[in-house]
Amino acid sequence: MDINLFDFVLPEGQIAQSPSEQRDACRMLVIDREKRTYEDHLFSDIIDYLKPGDVLVRNNTKVIPARLLGYKTKTHGVVEVLLLKDLGNDEYECLVGHAKSVHLGTECTFGDGKLKAVCTKVLDEGIRHFKFLYQGIFLEVLESIGHMPLPPYIHRQVSDNSDYQTVYAKVPGSAAAPTAGFHFTDDLLEKITQKGIEIIDITLNIGLGTFRPVKVEDTKDHHMHSELYEIKEEAAECLNLAKKEGRRIIAVGTTSVRSLEANLQKYGIFKATKEPTNIFIQPGYEYKAIDALITNFHLPKSTLVMLVSAFMGRSFTLECYEHAVKEGYRFFSFGDAMFIHGAFKDYGSTQD
Repeated sequence: MDINLFDFVLPEGQIAQSPSEQRDACRMLVIDREKRTYEDHLFSDIIDYLKPGDVLVRNNTKVIPARLLGYKTKTHGVVEVLLLKDLGNDEYECLVGHAKSVHLGTECTFGDGKLKAVCTKVLDEGIRHFKFLYQGIFLEVLESIGHMPLPPYIHRQVSDNSDYQTVYAKVPGSAAAPTAGFHFTDDLLEKITQKGIEIIDITLNIGLGTFRPVKVEDTKDHHMHSELYEIKEEAAECLNLAKKEGRRIIAVGTTSVRSLEANLQKYGIFKATKEPTNIFIQPGYEYKAIDALITNFHLPKSTLVMLVSAFMGRSFTLECYEHAVKEGYRFFSFGDAMFIHGAFKDYGSTQD
């Protein structure tokens, strides 16, 4: 499909630069994809749209301070490195700023020598593999010298690193947050549980696959980088039972969507596994795993807009986005939310 089919006009002032003071007080556009209607609400109203027996699936990944600022040991040239994927044995796949100057064997220094890294592999699009050298525990070193890897459209660091985490973040390893989960508070999650909604945690460590921009004219030429996801045995059993009993599976965020759809697509049932996925969901894709979706408002021409368009139709997605822009909704990571529910009806071609 033509990438321009997923473009829309967004005033820069509607790109949220900081989180809401109260997480669940943000706005929420409730969308019925069957009736093709939408209503303005607050996120705290989500409790009214969840039913006993629903299964809410959230990504419990935890963002690590994966942005490192340092210099090349020999030349003292400035270098910026973003950790994307743990390859094991202290080796990471990384995205490097001004990567052309980082070659095989280049050594970099961070945090006054607390951490050093040697380039072990050169890949395209600014990707490098680094072997890290340090004393002590790697995550503790990162906590002391690393920065939170905020998206480039957020122009200032958060004052508290917890602002860029969900309240249920548990498994360290992500280079970005599953931002649809930002809107939940501990109190709201308790109310959801008390209503009889089952909450299931899965893990997808977010890397380049989720936020890499689309640089091709035809979406079929876009290649998703793989990201590691994990579904444990108990979660798989709960999900399979929900499917069998016809209960709704509601994904919190696009990373939960991609994990669930990749798993069910591959195995035919939900299966406990820990493996990479590079699933790319765009219009024409037939959803099998989820029945409803909680998500934020995404970048124009992004794979995330395509994923949502596949769930409720491209033209209707853009109609809802146009309404959100007109009504002053806040966009992207710290922005407002959508809750999309209802059975899907195909109103035309995949481009509609």
